[in-house]
Amino acid sequence: MKFYDCKTAPSPRRLRIFLAEKSIEMPTVEVDLAHGEQLSDAFRKMNPYCTVPVLELDDGSCITECFAICQYLEDTYPEPRLMGRDAKERALVTMWNTRIENTGLGAIAEAFRNKAKGFNGRALTGAVNFEQIPDLVARGRTRAEIFLGELDEQLAGRDYVAGDVFTVADITAVVAVDFAGWIKLPIPGNADSLRRWHEQVSSRPSMLAQESARWKV
Repeated sequence: MKFYDCKTAPSPRRLRIFLAEKSIEMPTVEVDLAHGEQLSDAFRKMNPYCTVPVLELDDGSCITECFAICQYLEDTYPEPRLMGRDAKERALVTMWNTRIENTGLGAIAEAFRNKAKGFNGRALTGAVNFEQIPDLVARGRTRAEIFLGELDEQLAGRDYVAGDVFTVADITAVVAVDFAGWIKLPIPGNADSLRRWHEQVSSRPSMLAQESARWKV
């Protein structure tokens, strides 16, 4: 297997953490998103949607979308379980992971990509170019603020997002919270549960070595 990564992007960081939690090592190829390598003909053959991460299997087939890659690796390397230990837990992990992707990562990306100079003409990920819409910056930031508040409420009295063990939902959540820092949106001062959880999970060995470099806004 081969992992197509980019150290400056939040989504591949999620997969790097997942791999570290499972102690999986594999060849890694760095994709230069800043210079549009993901839009090249060669990369489009692997992923027509022009996004990272991509997991290339030994037979040459490719899996895209971070959660789908994690599902494949969870089945291939079952322990430790990071996507739920039974049907109910798997459903809750999937529910929270999807919610965090939509209301957290999506909102922050909306604010970031519609403002950062490096994304002029590339306001959305993918194979099609879209111009930035400045009015979406404020909306994305408001959505992100709501997300942080809701995540704080979910973590009240809990050690982890989706249950009593660390899962991929925590990985997605911590990457989203850190991504919020790219739009200068810190953890709110009154979000004690969120801050406590963030400090706890950020101290895990898998997190410490998997920080992403930042694009400039």
